[in-house]
Amino acid sequence: MDDRDCVRFLQLTLPRLQLRWRGFRRVRRQVCRRLQQRLRALELPDLAAYERYLDLHPPEWNRLDACCRITISRFYRDHGIFRLLEHEALPQLARLARENGRQQLDAWSAGCGAGEEPYTLAILWTHSPEPALLQIPAAITATDADPVMLQRADRACYPFSSIRGLPPDWRDVAFRPADGEYCLQPYYRQPVRFMAQDIRHATPGGPFDLVLCRNLAFTYFADDLQRATAARIGSVLRPGGLLVLGEHEKLPRDQDGFTPWRAGLPLYRRLPA
Repeated sequence: MDDRDCVRFLQLTLPRLQLRWRGFRRVRRQVCRRLQQRLRALELPDLAAYERYLDLHPPEWNRLDACCRITISRFYRDHGIFRLLEHEALPQLARLARENGRQQLDAWSAGCGAGEEPYTLAILWTHSPEPALLQIPAAITATDADPVMLQRADRACYPFSSIRGLPPDWRDVAFRPADGEYCLQPYYRQPVRFMAQDIRHATPGGPFDLVLCRNLAFTYFADDLQRATAARIGSVLRPGGLLVLGEHEKLPRDQDGFTPWRAGLPLYRRLPA
């Protein structure tokens, strides 16, 4: 498949899925490889034939949507954000939870992939020296629309490239080597509950003190869908709770219900209703 043909196809079809080409520009090869596999499975010669197939078989749009899920992730991704969470944002949330008489801090990892993000949060919570985090446990709900990613998350074994970014002392304690991979110790899996769910259509019950929605909605979704997703997140985020985006993401301009936690950072505080 020629790269130019794939780019043209994505520019044509992504808006039909409420996705935007700008977010896919640098990661398109992952999608193009899946499209090539889909063409072979359907015995179609090229993307022009696939366009005609989509017109004749509307359910195929769901398969195309699945081809467009980006699965790039790793533990402790954007480590500066995790350090900021550990030493400032999470202690604030933990103290607020205790002041309100709650016995745990509730977090949601939206678009959790193979579990790297929620498991990073569980490891951080266990090993952080911050006193406020030692005084209250975290309960982490992790959701993703891709069943294959959720199977990998349940298995919780990764190549070294996925865990190398963790602080070495955390990495050495939290993982055990097994058959060329590194498997998360059961203790760190206990706070995390996985659910099959698409953030475009639903949310877990909540309410949450912390929502991590990074490198997903506010990179790949079209503008109207971004606004709807932010409103959906806001509906399950406690007043004063934090929404964390990817390092290079931001909420749509004038999004109701949120205010920047600190200027220039992808962290937003939920305003009172």
